[in-house]
Amino acid sequence: MSKPAIWLRCEKKGFGRRSALSPATSKCLIEAGFDVFVERDTQRIFQDEEFEIVGAKLVKNGSWSNAPQDIPILGLKELPISTDPLSHSHIHFAHCYKGQAGWSKFLARFYHGGGTLYDLEYLTDESNRRVAAFGFHAGFSGAAVGLLAVTAAKRNEILGKLNSYSTEVELIDDVKAKLGENAATTKALVIGAFGRCGRGAIDLFRKAGLKEENILKWDIEETAIGGPFPEILQVDIFVNCIYLNSSIPPFITNQSVEDAGLGRQLSVVVDVSCDTTNPFNPIPIYSVNTTFDEPTVPMNLSSGFPALSVISIDQLPALLPREASEQFSADLLPSLLQLPQRAEARVWTDAEKVFKAKLGEAVKQEGL
Repeated sequence: MSKPAIWLRCEKKGFGRRSALSPATSKCLIEAGFDVFVERDTQRIFQDEEFEIVGAKLVKNGSWSNAPQDIPILGLKELPISTDPLSHSHIHFAHCYKGQAGWSKFLARFYHGGGTLYDLEYLTDESNRRVAAFGFHAGFSGAAVGLLAVTAAKRNEILGKLNSYSTEVELIDDVKAKLGENAATTKALVIGAFGRCGRGAIDLFRKAGLKEENILKWDIEETAIGGPFPEILQVDIFVNCIYLNSSIPPFITNQSVEDAGLGRQLSVVVDVSCDTTNPFNPIPIYSVNTTFDEPTVPMNLSSGFPALSVISIDQLPALLPREASEQFSADLLPSLLQLPQRAEARVWTDAEKVFKAKLGEAVKQEGL
């Protein structure tokens, strides 16, 4: 019987410093009998040599398409846009199951190639909770970027290019230094406050020095009546951390912002959920994802109104790539160890069922 194996591909999306495997989790897999192939990658937060030291086999950057067909390909973000058929089993966040732009064309690549997608978002435990997620670090980093944007707005400036931080301490020190005395009066509202993402945002706000009474924590109970919510306009920063899977009334709209007039306090919206192309997006005041190079996009407002910026970076945990990667890969490890039994292991069979259902929808959509 051949050894089980896994192939860690490099990330091609900008600022892709995070990794689905760390050297530590690679070592655990190798000790469990796996062959671990790691594509060389100069932008990954872990050095190639860190993987090589623990016994991983380094391979050429971007060579996964030539890997043996029976080796699953592991990554984080979406594959580059292409029409090439996909014949391997792929494990990554594909963002194609909720009607996002290009969803059916991407899944059609599996139809033509005969491969399988195990979307990381749909690897869940018995309680239907994701086995591994970047939610905490997404919320933490999103709140940090939001506060940096608030401080820029107070200077009538636009937040400039972002760079990743080596440690959480370094990030917090930078935010606190820029926020200064404003920390005592800055108000924040987090929707989805009790999930991983919301807890991360709240943790950052506390560590940045915001007063507890100035951190408003909303979840299902507070939003049950349906928006738009005027309370959002009465804080400095609003962070959206919900997991969206159905249509809900919008939390904030162009009209609600205009109606608040000159008395609006809100200057920054952080959409950590980043459902930009989702037809159910509850923050329909912007239409593009922002980036680390250009982290904010201004909302179009009538002349004379105070500025309002939106942050919609879809890879916020990359602000803390090492810590986010170590936590994520450690959480994913127990499921990866079950890969040789993926035909029977529930975490994998459930994800494959979702894939097959969505593939059927894509085939119909594309007329295949």
